[in-house]
Amino acid sequence: MIQLFHVSKYYDRRPALSDINLQIDKGEFVLLIGPSGAGKTTLLKLLFCEERPDEGQILVQGRNMARMRPSDVPFLRRTMGMVFQDFRLLPKKSVFENVALPLLVQGASTFETRRRVMDALKAVGVEHKRDHRPMMLSAGEQQRVCIARAIVNGPIILLADEPTGNLDPDLAAEIIELFKAINARGTTVMVATHNRHVIEQVNRRVVAISQGKVMMDKGYRE
Repeated sequence: MIQLFHVSKYYDRRPALSDINLQIDKGEFVLLIGPSGAGKTTLLKLLFCEERPDEGQILVQGRNMARMRPSDVPFLRRTMGMVFQDFRLLPKKSVFENVALPLLVQGASTFETRRRVMDALKAVGVEHKRDHRPMMLSAGEQQRVCIARAIVNGPIILLADEPTGNLDPDLAAEIIELFKAINARGTTVMVATHNRHVIEQVNRRVVAISQGKVMMDKGYRE
């Protein structure tokens, strides 16, 4: 599903990632842990094609990302979802309109858009907020909307960068339960976090990064 071979990424000649080797199988739930600046966000950006590696190869769903043309990137992203810590919701758009954006870009029909958006909103429990603007929502509700936007395409892979970073412990636990439910339906999930409570709650494979290197890769604990 996801394979990294000797991947390195540099910023101003300083390594953000150094010689990363990693394989994630279909249907896995993987926690990517490490302190701020460890390289977690950089790794997710590489997988989502926001950045390109300076060294090594990345294969996603069997496709070599180094050989992909820029015009191919949107098609790969349609099979992936991304959840950010800072929400990135459009303030002047309603909840429904924010979640519908990926479908509008694809040219989905009005009927298909409405069906998929409502299904996604129901999956995260905010269908009753469909006409609200983001600023009318709590932080937890905004993150639920972000997750709905990320899953509205039915992604094969879901990536999340510190999705509980702005939430209190109870709300964070609710969001992680949503990710577990999404994973249970067959979606490969990778969550970057430094929250120890999240690690205990998920109880899945943990990959630890420090100073751009993989320091630990520990399997499912049960």
